[in-house]
Amino acid sequence: MIRILTYLIISIFTITASIAQVKSEEININNMAIQLPGTLTFSSDKQPLIIWVHGSGGVDRDGNQTQYIKQFRDEINKNNIAFFSFDKRTANPKNVTFLQQDGVLIADFVSDVKEVVHYFKDDERFTEIILAGHSQGSLIAMMALDNVDKYISIAGAGETIDKTLVRQITAQSAEFGKLTETYLKELKETGEIKEVDPNLMSLFAPQNQPFLASWVAINPLEKIKKVNVPALIINGDKDLQVQVLDAENLKKAKPDAKLVIVKNLNHMLKNIEKDEDNMKSYMSSDFPISKQLIQTIVEFVK
Repeated sequence: MIRILTYLIISIFTITASIAQVKSEEININNMAIQLPGTLTFSSDKQPLIIWVHGSGGVDRDGNQTQYIKQFRDEINKNNIAFFSFDKRTANPKNVTFLQQDGVLIADFVSDVKEVVHYFKDDERFTEIILAGHSQGSLIAMMALDNVDKYISIAGAGETIDKTLVRQITAQSAEFGKLTETYLKELKETGEIKEVDPNLMSLFAPQNQPFLASWVAINPLEKIKKVNVPALIINGDKDLQVQVLDAENLKKAKPDAKLVIVKNLNHMLKNIEKDEDNMKSYMSSDFPISKQLIQTIVEFVK
């Protein structure tokens, strides 16, 4: 009878915890003229807070059409961890005028994240602040760790971005891969690329070159050596963009970090059972987020 009663009590507690009401707040954080609207979700006070640091492109707080950040948020909240993600400065139409006038550099994204951390650093509802940087965001988060308690790298590059770009483009076309290598060498040496093949203009357009130059100049293996908070490095074995070797290189540069390679995890944080579904997941929210990814992060945070 005692065993049955104990089981019932545990079951009731588990059900109660799982349906705990998640509170949501819409928050607009300004970095000077740049607006960074975002969503904060949490179920109670005195929870750790994860702040999401976006990958490349104009990514909104939910992860655009694939909704991978929203899926991440929902699963993290179920584990009594608060979560905040915001519309990247390049995803908010209200920032267009300023971006056209001033352009954007990697340092601007770092500044945005620092401003977000500053907003929450004295919020007594949260016991600690964790930056979770995805893809490009892994590097940005490394450089924005003031007032942060823990750092998570998800699918972060373990080499300078010029090497990654050459590898990715070569996999599609050896000819364009060679051109990419030539352009990036010219960019590093002179600060600009004078003539660009039309097929590569979307990457190397003149307005993109200052940003690329600022990105190429930063070595994540040097930056992660300066991380002085507990660190978790995650990569998936189904990631088409970032290799497991990248995560291993980050681990070598910071030996005290925890390294986890998640089975069937792809770059969009989805669980991919069939290889033919990998690219499909880039355009659809139908694929589930990796449970092992969530479990790994929850264990690290708690």
